[in-house]
Amino acid sequence: MKRESEVVGMDVLIVANETAGGEHLRAEVSRLMKLGANNFTLLVPATRPRGTLTYTEGEAHAIASERMAHAVTALSALGADIEGVVGIERPMDAVLDILLERHFDEIIVSTLPHGISRWLRMDLPARVARASGLPVHHIIGTGDRETVTA
Repeated sequence: MKRESEVVGMDVLIVANETAGGEHLRAEVSRLMKLGANNFTLLVPATRPRGTLTYTEGEAHAIASERMAHAVTALSALGADIEGVVGIERPMDAVLDILLERHFDEIIVSTLPHGISRWLRMDLPARVARASGLPVHHIIGTGDRETVTA
């Protein structure tokens, strides 16, 4: 993580899906905003819906889009300058795609807890750090069971 004096003007990429609307993420964005960060991009990969054997790409995209819209509304209500993007299904590829298009100073990866997180099983936070060369901060949420409030 950057020192407090280096946070001002920082562009932060947030990678989340089921945890995108969580209080843990709102708390982290609030903390960074108090340090002067204001530019955020929320990337929600359109991953396979949990608990389903069959699904369409369109269904996965619609779920990710809804999660992204709710989270952007909640984070905007905090005063964050935030843009939401729905990425492709594979989260690592979605991150690589957006890193080709834009510059970021830091990445936040928000996952479900150990034991139920597919992203942690694939070691996504460490893989993103290696591939991007950027500071990656991993935070853990509880997923859709949290109520999104603006």
